[in-house]
Amino acid sequence: QVYLVESGGGSVQAGGSLRLSCEASVYFDSRGCMAWFRQAPGKPRERVVTIDPYGTPTYANSVKDRFTISRDNDKPTLYLEMNNLKPEDSAMYYCAATFRSVGCLDRDDYKYWGQGTQVAVSS
Repeated sequence: QVYLVESGGGSVQAGGSLRLSCEASVYFDSRGCMAWFRQAPGKPRERVVTIDPYGTPTYANSVKDRFTISRDNDKPTLYLEMNNLKPEDSAMYYCAATFRSVGCLDRDDYKYWGQGTQVAVSS
């Protein structure tokens, strides 16, 4: 049984930082892709960043150079370090995973989802 549990969300001032975590029940490293998506009220869910089985990330332009995705070396946990946060980053952030190793850039590519963690950035 696969589950994903996010944590680390909160409320911060613009320019601040947060570090999100996603604990998985199984390893996806070398087996599939993982990703962070986000959804703001009234807007569709959008891809923030994906990471392939080889550890190569693909970032959305809106977060490039500010966010960093990484995997824990010893446990099935995914992280998202968010720096220089902006009000437009405010959203529910979701962790996602799939066992496919290619073509995993779209929402429909992901089978497993967490419940989300809220991020609020004030001006």
